[in-house]
Amino acid sequence: MSIVERLLEDSKEIWETFYTHPFVQGIGSGSLDHEKFKYYMIQDYLYLIDYAKVFAVGAAKAFDKDTMREFSAYTDSLMNGEMEIHRSYMKRLGITEEEAEHCPAALDNISYTSYMLRIAYEGGPADVMAAILSCALSYEEIACRLKAQYPGCWEHPFFGEWVSGYISEEYHEANQKLIALMERLADGFDERQIARLSEVFKNCSRYEAAFWDMGWEMKK
Repeated sequence: MSIVERLLEDSKEIWETFYTHPFVQGIGSGSLDHEKFKYYMIQDYLYLIDYAKVFAVGAAKAFDKDTMREFSAYTDSLMNGEMEIHRSYMKRLGITEEEAEHCPAALDNISYTSYMLRIAYEGGPADVMAAILSCALSYEEIACRLKAQYPGCWEHPFFGEWVSGYISEEYHEANQKLIALMERLADGFDERQIARLSEVFKNCSRYEAAFWDMGWEMKK
C-alpha cells in the first residue's frame, strides 16, 4: 500500500460523508440555493489564498531545488488556475475580488487554514503535503462521483463550471503530481512518521467536512 493509499484508507469514513452532503448533492442535482453557493464561493476564495501560502511554506521548507520548484509551481497554478473558477463565479454573482477579500472569513475557515499553516511551519515538506492533499484530492473525487450520479451535471448552466473544473484532465494531472511528490517526500518513513502524516490528513479531512457544513448553514 502506498503512502497516499494509506492516508485515504484511514480517512475513508470521513470522505463518505462528503459525497452525501446536501451541499454537494445540491451542486450535482442543480438544486442548491444560489445564496448558499455564493457564500461558499467567497469563503473558498478566502481559503485558497491561505492554501496557496501553505504551498509557499512548502517551497521554503524544501530540501532540494526540484521540490522547491514543484511547490512554487503549484502556488502559481492555484493563484492563476483554480482561483479562475472562483473569479468567474464571482463575476456572475456580481462580486468583485476586492469585495470578496474584505468579507470576514468564517470561524471554521479560519480554524482550518490556521491548522494547515501551523502544520506547515512546524513540520517538514511531507507534513505540508499531508495538510494539502485532502482538499486537492477530495474535490476531484467529489466531482467524479457527481458526474457518475448526475449525468450531464457538468453541463448545468450554473453549477456545471464547478463540476467540469474538478473533473478536468488538467486538474487530474495536477493531483497526480501532488501524489507523486507525497510519495517521494515520505519515501523511507517508518510507521510512526506515516501515522503522523495520516493524523494530519485525517484532521484536514474533518475540516473539509466542516467546510461543507459551513457552506450549507452559511455559518459565520
